[in-house]
Amino acid sequence: MQIDKYKIDEFNQQHAQEHKRRYEFAASTQQNVAGILQKLVDFQIGIPSWALGTGGTRFGRFSGSGEPRSLEEKIEDVGLLHALNQSSGAISLHIPWDIPNDYKATKALAAQHGLKFDAVNSNTFQDQPDQKLSYKFGSMQHVDKAVRRQAVEHNIEVIRHGVELGSDSLTVWLSDGSSFPGQLNFRGAFENTLESLQEVYAALPDDWKVFVEYKAFEPNFYSMTVGDWGQSLLYANKLGPKAYTLVDLGHHLPNANIEQIVSLLLMEGKLGGFHFNDSKYGDDDLTTGSIKPYQLFLIFNSLVDGMDARGMNHATSLAWMIDASHNVKDPLEDLLQSVEAIMIAYAQALLVDQQALKEAQQENDVVRCQEILQEAYRTDVRPIVAEARLQSGAALRPLQLFRELKVRENLINERGLKTVATGL
Repeated sequence: MQIDKYKIDEFNQQHAQEHKRRYEFAASTQQNVAGILQKLVDFQIGIPSWALGTGGTRFGRFSGSGEPRSLEEKIEDVGLLHALNQSSGAISLHIPWDIPNDYKATKALAAQHGLKFDAVNSNTFQDQPDQKLSYKFGSMQHVDKAVRRQAVEHNIEVIRHGVELGSDSLTVWLSDGSSFPGQLNFRGAFENTLESLQEVYAALPDDWKVFVEYKAFEPNFYSMTVGDWGQSLLYANKLGPKAYTLVDLGHHLPNANIEQIVSLLLMEGKLGGFHFNDSKYGDDDLTTGSIKPYQLFLIFNSLVDGMDARGMNHATSLAWMIDASHNVKDPLEDLLQSVEAIMIAYAQALLVDQQALKEAQQENDVVRCQEILQEAYRTDVRPIVAEARLQSGAALRPLQLFRELKVRENLINERGLKTVATGL
C-alpha cells in the first residue's frame, strides 16, 4: 500500500484553519521559530525492521494482522510512516532476519519510498537454524575461540550487506555475560570480547562507524560483558576513532541518570547514537515518551547543549533510531506515537534558553535553573512540530490520517489476517 500525496493534502486542508490558529499562537511566544522549524524538518529517526511486526515477551507473542512477511513489505511499511510524518526516512536492518535477495532492487524500493539504510545490526544472541556452534555460553566472550571466530565472521558478513545497501555503520549488541557467580572470569571475558571486536573493527570500511551497545541485565542476570556505558566506552576507546558508544534508553538500571551519561559521552566525542524507547521497570521497550516524557526532554536538553558545544549537526552527527517491541498495539501506530514524542522532546529542548541556564548555574540559582527548564518543557510545541510536518509535505496529524485511511485494514486485505513478521 502507498498513500497518495493528494490524500495528505486533502486531509491537511480540512485542518488548515485550526492548525493556523494554534501555530500562530505558539510561534508568537517564541524566538527563532524559523530556525527551529528547519531543525525539525531535517531531523530523521530510523525505524528498525524488527519493530514493524507485533513483538512479544518471553511468555508469548500475540501476532497482529497484515504484518510484513518480507523485507520488501517492511520497507513499504516504513515508507507509509515516512509519507505520514516525513521524519522516518531511514530503515535499520537486522541480519540474518532481513537479508536482501537483490541489493539493487532493495535499494531501488527504498529510494522509491524516500528511505536510506541506517546502521546494520548483527545477531549473536540467538542460535540460527543452520548455525554450527552455539552461543548458549556467549559469543565474543566465549572460552572457545571457534565460537568467537563464528561471531566475528557473522559481524563481518553484516558489514558486507551494509556496504551493498549504502549503510555506513554497524551496531553490535552482545547478550554475553553470566548468570551465576564463578561462571566466567571477568577479565578473560573482557579480553576475549575486545579481541573479537578488534577483528570486526579491522574489517570496517574507512568511512564506517561501529556502535558498541550496552545493557545492564538480560538475558544474563549476574554479569553482562558490556553491562554499562563505562564498559562500552572502554571498548570504544581501545578500538579506535571509528568506535562509539550506543545508548538504548531501556538498557539501564532503574533511575539511572541517562542525561548525565549522554552529556559525558558527548564531551568525550564517543556518543554514537540512540535507541529510543521507554520503560517502567527495565528494558520494557515501550512507546517512547509514554512513561517518562520529562526524562526524554532532559536527555534532549543535554544532547542539544552537548552537540552545540562541539559544533555538531543535530540531524546527521549522531544515529537516531527507535528500538521498541509492541505486543498490544498496532506496530505502525506505536511507531507514529514514538516519532511524535521524540520530535516534541527535541522541539522543547530547542526552546531552552541555554545562555540564561548557564548564567543561573554560575550563580548557583537552583530555582531559576528549574524554572528555565520547565518553562520549555511545559510549552505546547505540538503546533510547531505539526508546522514542520506541513512544510515537509507530511500530514498535520499522522496518526489520525492513518486511521481515517484505514491503513491497517488495507494491509490486512493485501497480506492476510494471519501473518507473522519475519525475524520475530
